[in-house]
Amino acid sequence: MARYDILVVGSGLFGSIVAHEAMRRGRSVLVLERRGHIGGNCYTEKVDGINVHAYGAHIFRTSDEAIWKYMEQFCEFNNFVNSPIANFNGELYNMPFNMNTFYGLWKTATPDEARAKIEEQRVPCDKPANLEEHILSLAGCDIYEKLVKGYTEKQWGKPCSKLPPSIMRRIPLRFVYDNNYFNDPFQGIPKGGYTRIIEKMITGADVRVAVDYLEDKAAFDAMADLVVYTGAIDSYFGYCFGELEYRSLRFEHERLSCENYQGVAVMNFTDRKTPYTRIIEHKHFEFGAQPTTVVSREYPQDWHQGIEPYYPMEDEKNRMRYARYANLAEREVKVRFGGRLGEYRYYDMQDTVRSALAKCKEWL
Repeated sequence: MARYDILVVGSGLFGSIVAHEAMRRGRSVLVLERRGHIGGNCYTEKVDGINVHAYGAHIFRTSDEAIWKYMEQFCEFNNFVNSPIANFNGELYNMPFNMNTFYGLWKTATPDEARAKIEEQRVPCDKPANLEEHILSLAGCDIYEKLVKGYTEKQWGKPCSKLPPSIMRRIPLRFVYDNNYFNDPFQGIPKGGYTRIIEKMITGADVRVAVDYLEDKAAFDAMADLVVYTGAIDSYFGYCFGELEYRSLRFEHERLSCENYQGVAVMNFTDRKTPYTRIIEHKHFEFGAQPTTVVSREYPQDWHQGIEPYYPMEDEKNRMRYARYANLAEREVKVRFGGRLGEYRYYDMQDTVRSALAKCKEWL
């Protein structure tokens, strides 16, 4: 049986960076991937020349030039700027909340007029007990009812009155006419898609897809001196302390014979009755001019074993449960845990890169 210095379980961004950094240091690497393709949730696949983000929109952005330059080893970024549209029962508003949004809501043309309108609508609350009270105290009833409430309740599967304020601790109210969703100076989509990045990162490693590490854990562990596990930490330990809670997503992809379906990459549906939270039209990420288009509808759902976990429910109960699993993880002799599922943390891609590089310095 082949022997390796390092076994990486999972070929998402975290695992692929670990594999790359290990090989750069002269280590031999085996990568195991449970899915039938590499790339984890970053995976993109070509349909009619369009790079489809199979597991939801992935827009790379960072304020850290070192992280941007690290990624540029593997790709060239385009100049895509995320400027989503909110659709509330057919009313369209610019996101994030800026002067274009306020003009659409109230026809306020100046920052002073917009501030006065928000102040008029605010419901002051010194110590909000839930997300509803929190948003009403910061932004008022129109923004809450039209742009926050329905979307957030679909996303988390609970009324805003039952969600903690920490889910949206800050509401970015921008009193300028600027639809750029992110403040980060570095932002874009890799030309050619994310799968190409992952392929470059793990070139030189032995890679096996459609292999479940946990089904033959002892045999796989025996093949390497160090194991880096990027799957769900509770699953690794057989849910011995119970399941950690997540929200999941279901994607409905559709190829359409029109050239341009919605005119924007990301449209959020902020009313409660529309069952999906947003529609992604993938060609707009790379300014495509193909005669067809592909759209994806995102349906939030409760997580259960057998479907993909996406968003950790980082409330007090789950943080305490994770701490018990983390304590078990520290006792593992040759297994290290990392990434969004291994650390039970919501990570943007830039967070994943930063964490992976820091862990590599520690582990390698």
